[in-house]
Amino acid sequence: MSIKLDPAPVRGEKLLCAVSGGADSMCLLHLLVSGGYDVAAAHFEHGIRGEESLRDAAFVEDWCREHGVPFALGHGNAPQYAWERGLSLEEAARELRYSFLFQTAKELGAARILTAHNRDDNAETLLFNLTRGSGAAGLCGIPRERGLILRPLLHTGRAEIEAYLKENAVPHVEDSTNGNDDYTRNLIRHQIVPLLREINPRFSEAAARTAALLDRDEEFLSGLAADFLARELRDESLPLASLNALHPAVASRAVRRLFPGVSMERCEAVLDFCRDSEYGLLQLPGHTLRREQGRLYLTPGEEIRIQTRRLLPGEGAEIPELGLRAESALCRYNGEIHDLFKTSYLKYEIVSTGLFLTGRRPGDTIRPIGRGVSKKLSALFKEAGYTKAERDACLILRDENGPLLVRGLAVDERAAPQIGDEAVKITFVER
Repeated sequence: MSIKLDPAPVRGEKLLCAVSGGADSMCLLHLLVSGGYDVAAAHFEHGIRGEESLRDAAFVEDWCREHGVPFALGHGNAPQYAWERGLSLEEAARELRYSFLFQTAKELGAARILTAHNRDDNAETLLFNLTRGSGAAGLCGIPRERGLILRPLLHTGRAEIEAYLKENAVPHVEDSTNGNDDYTRNLIRHQIVPLLREINPRFSEAAARTAALLDRDEEFLSGLAADFLARELRDESLPLASLNALHPAVASRAVRRLFPGVSMERCEAVLDFCRDSEYGLLQLPGHTLRREQGRLYLTPGEEIRIQTRRLLPGEGAEIPELGLRAESALCRYNGEIHDLFKTSYLKYEIVSTGLFLTGRRPGDTIRPIGRGVSKKLSALFKEAGYTKAERDACLILRDENGPLLVRGLAVDERAAPQIGDEAVKITFVER
């Protein structure tokens, strides 16, 4: 069984291969070493699986030592990082892992970081993004190249990789969580993909074709949006008539280029705002949009002032300066994980007297769940890399004793419910 690296790395360049110790990454590392590439291996231990995780790290390190491959090892605490930033465990692990890879590549002078994503991973990613309601960009799957990242096994199926390992007697380790359907991607891999393969045994190849076609369309539409902005954006303003004349597929991409990371709901709000001709203002985090005399003016960095509002359990409140609505509902806490940008749970007996929605205040401190120490909000903002505009737009839910919830960053220990406690579910909805 021979596997071709596509796209192939440039010979002579120093490469960094991300190696978990699993089948895919050991296949890639073996291909690079046997192909004579100048490669180092990097393994990140996420602090999730205890002794098994340490076993994997030792396995990769031993293999690299035996084969004369430079080796770098990183450690993290993905569960704590997830709590602090309101991420899923998968998202937290990914952020920590890629941060380590980029830092290691910089230290080693590596021109490329190689990861072992394969064709089946690509199909699973397409399905995962489909369930989240992604547009064409999300359904393009995993890119073969992005910046320093190169994925030369993206055309190769998992069965081909396993055959290569067997034929070449390349050892690997199995992650026990791969069999656990508590993780969304594992559920897709174990439950959904087999059903789709009953319909089409070559489902992964079909998904790859779909992703490639969508990628081609996305490149064309994004190019039209870029051309429009290059042509029409003058002195941080755009002609409303020209923007409204665009096809919605191009207009939405132009808005996303102006405001990277903007949600679909917020993007649609901007386009709706642009359809009127009267004078008006629309606040976005870090920007104020002004509609005046036929043009849309973009003013970056204006300070956002969040008005103080009362939020009673079971009621809601509008925060128009942030384009948000806060909703609250009584419930029994069942152990749900916080999504600090969207949904959090607070202990009812702590918040029953009422809450206040405010912006940041001098001297604010919070004791984030899982940290075991009080932190100034200014320190949390610095850790998260928030700009001044992002700090000004950060919504705080507090009582008379101080912050209980910092949207997107932390919940205070004193408001954390235990399973079975009466709780208040706080939901933030973009308007």
